[in-house]
Amino acid sequence: MKFNNSSRRAFIRQGALLSAATVIAPKLLFARDNVKLAKPGERVNIACIGIGNRGAEDIEALYATGLVNIVALCDVDMGAPHTLKIMAKFPEAKRFQDFRQLFDKMHNEFEAVCIGVPDFAHFPITMMALAMGKHVYVEKPMARTFNEVELMMKAAKKYPKLATQMGNQGHSEANYFQFKAWVDAGIIKDVTAITAHMNSARRWHGWDPKMCTFPPPEPIPSTLDWDVWQMTTQGHSYNVNFVNGQWRCWFDFGMGALGDWGAHILDTAHQFLNLGLPYEVTPLKLSGHNDLFYPMDTTLSFKFPERGHMPPVEVTWYDGVNNRPPLPPGYGVSTLDPNIPPPSTGAIKKESLNPGKIIYSKTLTFKGGTHGSTLSIIPKEKGLEMASKLPVVPVSPSNHHKNFLLACKGEEQTRSPFAIAGPLSQVFCLGVLAQWLGTKIEFDRDKKIITNDKRANELLIGPPPRKGWEQYYKV
Repeated sequence: MKFNNSSRRAFIRQGALLSAATVIAPKLLFARDNVKLAKPGERVNIACIGIGNRGAEDIEALYATGLVNIVALCDVDMGAPHTLKIMAKFPEAKRFQDFRQLFDKMHNEFEAVCIGVPDFAHFPITMMALAMGKHVYVEKPMARTFNEVELMMKAAKKYPKLATQMGNQGHSEANYFQFKAWVDAGIIKDVTAITAHMNSARRWHGWDPKMCTFPPPEPIPSTLDWDVWQMTTQGHSYNVNFVNGQWRCWFDFGMGALGDWGAHILDTAHQFLNLGLPYEVTPLKLSGHNDLFYPMDTTLSFKFPERGHMPPVEVTWYDGVNNRPPLPPGYGVSTLDPNIPPPSTGAIKKESLNPGKIIYSKTLTFKGGTHGSTLSIIPKEKGLEMASKLPVVPVSPSNHHKNFLLACKGEEQTRSPFAIAGPLSQVFCLGVLAQWLGTKIEFDRDKKIITNDKRANELLIGPPPRKGWEQYYKV
């Protein structure tokens, strides 16, 4: 997929930049938030697309490394309260409301992009960025449909010199290095079952399951470009319950709790146990099932086959406030990773059972949390008995954002590149289809097709993009 000047302009709406760049003295750059910046030639010029809420947190984290110049800020709503703060912090950055204008006018002025937009919007921005030679940091999950993730992996493979990183930040923290060390040392082996659970009330909608239509149209805020917000999706009328955190509730826009938290809970198990794609996904419980939005409670079974010397594994996912998994003897107290970003509605609350996982092997049981939280062996007495046999766990040389920037400079390899994050994201895509359709999915791992349900197989690709957005589906 190539974009020359004429083809780019063909997809760009009329309009000027929201503001031009201003010059800011170097001393002010160094003084801002006491971040010591690397020398100018050692920094990566980055354009940030999606600058509110989680996108703003990514920008802050990138800047804190001292390895970036924030050269452009782009968001469909540049006048909303959740975007104004980050705009004020980087007044020298050029501003755009349409990512296509950004690429058209500034493609020679940056090397990388940070994409912090809703799930359904990851795909077109990522595909354009890779095609134009930009390194890509994109929030998790990689995309909303199985086929979009597949195309993103193919694009990353086509441009091997470009760094890609999915934003499951725990993949650069202690959880990653411990899991790898324990697998390499044979502490974690012969895993047969994993329980993953997210029972917090965070991001839960309150829609009546009997609801059969989308919420009614409302006036579009004057600062919001609603047409660009929708990206490749089919047309929807604006409603406040589609934007900000609420987009995650709807099948058309988000990936629910599974897509939101699965990448923070199952990422290391998926990678270091070489799970790949499941051959079967079965919904065991769907409370409040609806064709428009995610159930209030979901239990899903994912079955993975033998992989070399490793036995089959069943991963059981539980979400919903009142849908808690059975706990093994000696489970103890559930901890909460202190590094979990708070929701936009306030501080995240500690629960009696915080998000996490339980890993069952033939000889040992492990308890873990989410993000960067490390595993422990349960019951406690067994853990103490094993303490002298546990390997030394390396300290992370760089956090997730610094890892990406160093990879852009050729100094490290990203830890969550599309080749690793893609199959993990596709596991969630298959789980979402089982939730949406309320049916078991039988999946051919080699052909990457669903064999028992024609509609489900069609939804691996999803509906065609709306007119004017077709170009992103070519590699």
